[in-house]
Amino acid sequence: MSLDDVREARPADPEAPETEAGTEAATENEAATETEAGTDAGSAATPARSGGTWAAVRPLLLRLHFYAGVLIAPLLFVAATTGLLYAGSWQAEKILYSDELTVDRVGASALPLSAQVDAAKNAAPQGEVSSVWPAPEADATTRVIMESPGLAEGETLTVFVDPYTAEVRGKLTTVGDALPLRAWLSEFHSSLQLGESGRNYSELAASWLWVVVLGGLALWIGRRRTRRAALVVPDRKASGRRGTLSWHGSVGVWIAIGLVGLSATGLTWSKYAGENIGELKDGLGGATPAVSAKVGGAPAADAGGEHAGHGAADGAQAAPPTPADAIGIDGAVAAARAAGVTEYLRITLPAKGKGYVVKEQDKQVPVHLDAVSVDPADGRVMDELRFADHPLPAKLTRYGIDLHMGLTFGLANQLALAALAVLVMFMVVWGYRMWWLRRPTKDRRLSVGRPQPRGAWRKLPVTVLLPPAAVTAVVGWFLPLLGISLLVFLAADLALGFAASRRSRSL
Repeated sequence: MSLDDVREARPADPEAPETEAGTEAATENEAATETEAGTDAGSAATPARSGGTWAAVRPLLLRLHFYAGVLIAPLLFVAATTGLLYAGSWQAEKILYSDELTVDRVGASALPLSAQVDAAKNAAPQGEVSSVWPAPEADATTRVIMESPGLAEGETLTVFVDPYTAEVRGKLTTVGDALPLRAWLSEFHSSLQLGESGRNYSELAASWLWVVVLGGLALWIGRRRTRRAALVVPDRKASGRRGTLSWHGSVGVWIAIGLVGLSATGLTWSKYAGENIGELKDGLGGATPAVSAKVGGAPAADAGGEHAGHGAADGAQAAPPTPADAIGIDGAVAAARAAGVTEYLRITLPAKGKGYVVKEQDKQVPVHLDAVSVDPADGRVMDELRFADHPLPAKLTRYGIDLHMGLTFGLANQLALAALAVLVMFMVVWGYRMWWLRRPTKDRRLSVGRPQPRGAWRKLPVTVLLPPAAVTAVVGWFLPLLGISLLVFLAADLALGFAASRRSRSL
């Protein structure tokens, strides 16, 4: 049975019949008779707006917000829950892996980096060293990253070495800079540990999050209210559905910017929308540049960003053999430091035809993300790349991703993300509670509130309808899962409407 077939009994509670600005919506015919329609929670009744573009657009927004809230909210709740766990993983791994991450005693001076690497090789002779992360702080260990047989794609073996004594503090399987706990929670947040297909859940949630937020924000701001403070301050005296609506709307105003930011940055990691965003960014000249590590030649004119170099062009010459390493890793670090690359270093060892690459990875403000490449034969700096010289879109992408991960402002960033996650969970619960409170209670105790009646789009002037329709088509193409799910919603809604129409004609 369609939700539109549910006949709502008139509630006895005078607070109940209020037009929805949250996850559910009151019906058009009810709104025409309700004295509270269009007023904010806790304010005196004022006449509902009549006429104008907003009066025509509002029912369409109500219906969209209703269906998006009811059908997508479970995904948002799951994403918020897993995101909350991830936000806490930064501090959790410091506790859980304290033996590997810290030293027992801070020494007077650190041993040469080459001696620390040798200690790691002795502890894991089956591994091949690919990069080294010197201890970033006095009480931290050095990480020696190895490619090791038997590991899954994307995983590496990390050996933790005391920089003062060359004692191996432990070995862990890692993904990038994530230790096992955070690596698992990161994958859980992005795919629910369901593999590539599981990523569709997070992309669908991120694709709809900004739609739900901006639609709800427009509905809440568009309500008439006698007190301006009611826009951002919940009415703690109100009860029932009115009180829930007050909290849902006012809290939504406070967190709207953060949620839109999470949606935008989350989409950059997604499979389908992420590819489109990357192509758009590259087309606008905003590709993330990469330092050239090629030995014996000038830097490439177009490095192609961080993901370049995976395939050789037709007719390209074979890469020369791995160059002789005369300076060693200590010489490479010394050359990089002399060039101004000094903070939170990550050294990639020479590969075929390439030299050392030394990058800064300090993503907490003020960020340090410069990079240089060093010739292993003589210690000459072959190329350098300053973060200040990155294109603006590349910088914004970097800042957005790091904010999303909780890196930019450290603990404060992680607490803010945790607070956002908890509030999203409350917003979902409040939305469903309003839907439940607006159910008819006389004839159908197990039914729920119904959405705005169909046909709202037919009341819109063509000049008002066409621009949003065109924008929706473009956005649906750019964010494929949003477009596909929207078409599914529309098809299901049309089918339910057709079935309801046939039943009404048969009565």
